[in-house]
Amino acid sequence: MTLDTTPHDTAPPGAAPPGAAPLGAVLAAAREFLGDRLSTNASIREQHARGEDANPPVLPDAVAFVESTEEVSRLLALCNAHGVAVTPFGAGTSLEGHVVPVRRGISLDLSRMNAVLEVNAEDMDCLVEPGVTRHQLNDHLRDQGLFFPVDPGSHCTLGGMVATRASGTNAVRYGTMREAVLGLEVVLADGRVITTGGRTRKAANGYDLTRLIVGSEGTLGVVTRIRLRLHGIPEATTAAVCQFDSLQAAVETVIMTMQAGIPVARIELADADQMRASIAYSGLPYAALPTLFLEFHGSPAGVREQAEAVEALAAEMGGRGFAWAEDAETRGRLWKARHDAWWAANALYPGCRGITTDVCVPISRLAEAITGAKALAEAAGQNTCIVGHVGDGNYHVVILFPADDPEGLEKAWALDRQIVAQGLSLGGTCSGEHGIGLGKREFLEQEHGAEVLAVMRGLKNTLDPKGILNPGKLFRN
Repeated sequence: MTLDTTPHDTAPPGAAPPGAAPLGAVLAAAREFLGDRLSTNASIREQHARGEDANPPVLPDAVAFVESTEEVSRLLALCNAHGVAVTPFGAGTSLEGHVVPVRRGISLDLSRMNAVLEVNAEDMDCLVEPGVTRHQLNDHLRDQGLFFPVDPGSHCTLGGMVATRASGTNAVRYGTMREAVLGLEVVLADGRVITTGGRTRKAANGYDLTRLIVGSEGTLGVVTRIRLRLHGIPEATTAAVCQFDSLQAAVETVIMTMQAGIPVARIELADADQMRASIAYSGLPYAALPTLFLEFHGSPAGVREQAEAVEALAAEMGGRGFAWAEDAETRGRLWKARHDAWWAANALYPGCRGITTDVCVPISRLAEAITGAKALAEAAGQNTCIVGHVGDGNYHVVILFPADDPEGLEKAWALDRQIVAQGLSLGGTCSGEHGIGLGKREFLEQEHGAEVLAVMRGLKNTLDPKGILNPGKLFRN
């Protein structure tokens, strides 16, 4: 796709531009404190035009590489005064178009704010900047016997994970970013800096602004510091793999495991098509059958007891080949393959790319939801792979389509709508962890209703009355 690389002056609807062009005024003032870290270079702008999603890319007019809260504050105040849009950018790994600057303006790159500012080992918390990645944080923590468990799989930044309320394979035991974030430093649209939350594990002290910002996708403020809850590295860790003849049997095993209260740390599903993709891409030594990947944390005796209990349940459903992986190297290869499932699925059909659903349903409806989604895909004649953080009812259908075929993309979106509608009918949600962005805006009103959406819009208008922060996300207009 050819992109226009010429900067241009625009203002969001309702903004009154001053006599001088608003973008030009912002760029001139911002260069005084950013210098060459404010770029209008075409290739840099192209790198900030999209994430990992299938939405059309849009070039920002400029990219600002900020390095401090003060710089973020000054830049937002400038952009707010002139009505210039600001789209926060971390690692660019989002799957719902969060980083696409649909109204151009400034792409605010926070990747250089990547310091681990403090670790309080005794209280098991830390303070980080938003450009720190989860891999970087865990490398920093390892020698202190601590780890941060939220793991979406990609090399994403913690700021992006806060913005999307991310989770991942460990969420079934350790929770999502909603549970992991203790407090935030946030720059509001007009440049004001606020601090939310704190280091205590509970508080009843007014509106919970931390939870308001977590999952707000950069539409209410820009996060510049994050206070996180940490956990001790388990004494023992054991992984296991079990395969099934049918998708139904695999999912029923998950349901029985969760209803039995077995405290699994991870319980992940890959359908036969995803296994075919992962065998080809990652060299997994298993058959192309519906498969569960599991992990257990605790004492040596505790993890053995948990694993044996799940093995017995799996055997009741015809599960076989319950293979144990206790050494760190084998477990690392296994989970790397699981985290590479998105790229494996996209590589399965040459010339194709994927979009993904993110439906989450009550655990009792999981088998109906996943087998129903596969049936919808087969009826539509679409190639799909299914993976899921199934211990908490979350599953992803990766829908593959020819990369350069607009009609194929529309067919994929049509199937996506069917799968989401089915999930909503089962008491589910349109997004368990990826967020709304551009890709799931149409489902918000279906799920919440007009009155709830009006309250959300009211919050947005209160904190960002000029609509400069990540415009076009969450709401369709």
